[in-house]
Amino acid sequence: MFIALSTNLKFSRQALQLTRKTVADRIGISASTLADYENGHAIPSVNVLVLLAELYHCSTDYLLGLEDKKNVRTIDITGLTDEQIRAIQGVVNSMRL
Repeated sequence: MFIALSTNLKFSRQALQLTRKTVADRIGISASTLADYENGHAIPSVNVLVLLAELYHCSTDYLLGLEDKKNVRTIDITGLTDEQIRAIQGVVNSMRL
């Protein structure tokens, strides 16, 4: 599991074209600590893992290697009103029928 964790952390960061320093600054750790996570030399705390998942727009299960990110889809609804969110939910639900 730890090999998947380090691989998925590095892949997720690189997919967003973020540097280690940028990620580290955003979540409040050092770049060398992030490098340790990505190289499999250390394991992030639950709090740090959640922050990384939020930053990388994925689940903690994906980072841990428990789920395939390709099967997970999310929509960023930041800044939308409740009415707009309900409209999007309606469209998605109608496509499932």
